[in-house]
Amino acid sequence: MSKKSILYSHIYELMTLEGVVEQKARGLITEKQLSLKKNQTMVVKDGRVAWIGKKDKLPKSFFSAIEQSVNANVFPGFMECHTHSVFLGDRKSEFELRNTGTSYQEITKRGGGIYSTVAATRSGSVKKISESLEKRLQKFLQQGVTTVEVKTGYGLESHQELKLLNAIKQTQDLVHVVPTFLGAHAIPKNRTSQEYLKDLKKDLLFIAKKKLAKRVDIFVEKGYFSVDEAKDYLLFAKSLGFDVCLHAEQLSRTGSALLAHQIKAKSSDHNIRLNDNDIKKIAQSETTYVLLPNADFYIHCPYPPARKMIDAGVRVALSTDFNPGTSPSQSIQLVGLLARLKMNMSLPEVFAAWTVGAAYALGEETFRGALLPGYSADFFATEASWSEFFYDLLSPNISKVWVSGERKV
Repeated sequence: MSKKSILYSHIYELMTLEGVVEQKARGLITEKQLSLKKNQTMVVKDGRVAWIGKKDKLPKSFFSAIEQSVNANVFPGFMECHTHSVFLGDRKSEFELRNTGTSYQEITKRGGGIYSTVAATRSGSVKKISESLEKRLQKFLQQGVTTVEVKTGYGLESHQELKLLNAIKQTQDLVHVVPTFLGAHAIPKNRTSQEYLKDLKKDLLFIAKKKLAKRVDIFVEKGYFSVDEAKDYLLFAKSLGFDVCLHAEQLSRTGSALLAHQIKAKSSDHNIRLNDNDIKKIAQSETTYVLLPNADFYIHCPYPPARKMIDAGVRVALSTDFNPGTSPSQSIQLVGLLARLKMNMSLPEVFAAWTVGAAYALGEETFRGALLPGYSADFFATEASWSEFFYDLLSPNISKVWVSGERKV
């Protein structure tokens, strides 16, 4: 990383999201909260934003900065806060089965679903898995995504899950990667959930010592892990210093979204089966509720009650849930479009959910998700205006992308 200051000039319009940050990504978010500024200059030093303003107001301390003309609009990088991007193989055949009426649960019973990807992933080397992940991260980067959370979960054995964490670690330089340990993605065949979780706790001790993951996740669902099991497991993970999150209220109602609030999880993800009483209880929760409409679209689920959640004060984030089975698309535009069409979210709310809301979900809200002094210099340049996003399925042309002040595209 360069120690020299770089002055980015000729920014036609800069989205800082200062208003969204001030509101902690809650409440009424309109164009005003996007804090759009015209004809701006931004100084980046040591990978962070050092100053923003009109060029004729540039502090003397930055007169020696290296100037680069952007000649475009600049936006904070999008943050992917829920992906299953580290795997091998595909599940194209299951797509056809679901479309002809076979349920996800039935596919799993037949040995498909998660177990199909587990078999393919276990057969690969760390190098092969890492190379496949890097291609997916590159695809996110080209859409202006500068942070990607990546979950394990397709190993379902201690050494296989550690292999996935090592594969994730080898791709850290392309984008900012947040590794999440999802050993509790499913129950291995011929094991009980209790037996498996006991082994996973031992794995967590090793992972914490080696600092291989920042977060711990669990899939709470009928036929997988119960609310009580999740509570015990996640509280153990928190005691080791991990941030925790959980797959909640996706296929059936379990009470897991309320559990996330009770144990102060960083995020509760999916949240389809919430009722009005749930929303009332989580309205001011410190937990961020992540919405994954691509998955709902692919498996013909209802969509989360986003409008009610936002109006009540719940902080939400958006993500693709990219995975080979139930959400095989990496399109962030599709997520935003579905959020607007199916969940009645406004365009400013979509931007807030993809940035500041996602930063809260990942526990990085104090230094990522916006473009303000002190924040990581994660941003992209485009000739498109903000109103052109999440309108078409095709992404607006993004000409340049920076991560921590380094040009990546």
